[in-house]
Amino acid sequence: MSRLRDALALGQFVITGEVAPPVGTDLSAMLRSVRELGPYCHALNVTDNQGAALHLSSLGGARAVLDAGFEPILQQTCRDRNRLALQSDLLTAWTLGMRNVLILTGDDPRLGDHPQAKGVFDLDSTQLLEIAAGMNEGHDMLGRELSGGTGFLIGAAAFPEAEPWDIQLGRALRKVSAGAQFFQTQAVMDIDKFARAVDALRPSGVKIIAGVLLLKSARVIKFINERLAGLMVPDEVAERIGNASDPMRESIAFAAEQVRALREIADGVHIMPLGTDAAIRDILEGAGLA
Repeated sequence: MSRLRDALALGQFVITGEVAPPVGTDLSAMLRSVRELGPYCHALNVTDNQGAALHLSSLGGARAVLDAGFEPILQQTCRDRNRLALQSDLLTAWTLGMRNVLILTGDDPRLGDHPQAKGVFDLDSTQLLEIAAGMNEGHDMLGRELSGGTGFLIGAAAFPEAEPWDIQLGRALRKVSAGAQFFQTQAVMDIDKFARAVDALRPSGVKIIAGVLLLKSARVIKFINERLAGLMVPDEVAERIGNASDPMRESIAFAAEQVRALREIADGVHIMPLGTDAAIRDILEGAGLA
């Protein structure tokens, strides 16, 4: 049973959040985030060595979220495992109670904290989507029958503001054909471009959850503009937050405005508070959702 699946099927506007497993074995900080975000969210993404940096595994973190009484979305990247390990982890995840999976290619390890690590990338995310869909049908990637299949709600990433759009649209539609049932998008900065993506993708039947990033300071905005490929905070937004007497309050107000606008377009929002977990309540209250 998946609360997220049921809400999307019923046409409810869904809220998802994001937590990071620890760099170590102490789960206390992650569980504080889970308890802060969980009551407002249909499900919580558990990141998979995000930024190509060492953390406790997404599978271990997702089980901890489930044990805490909330619904996880297991992230699985193609960066660190070959096709045998990826399939094995999906089977294990299902037996451990995971019902949602978000399949990603993964960040380049040269940009992480172990730059000497070899990226595996045996498969890309579209190929892994096909495998996950096949496991839902009861077979592995070779077509061999499994002794018990899976029933995941399968998600993927989409990039509605990346250009050229025709190429991005083609990639997204191939992911849908491979088995993606929902998208979580990169942080939305341009509502019109997001609406363009929804208009193009919605006929395929895929659900689209829009990314909302808490731009909590000028320093965060500078990092995004300099380091995150394909994402650029518009000058007017950067000036609005950077020149505010209280940048955090202004960034919460901006995020709430985004959520209000996205309610008219998207199937939900994926809120990324960048460690300021308590802000989710203020964002949703400002958007009339809490």
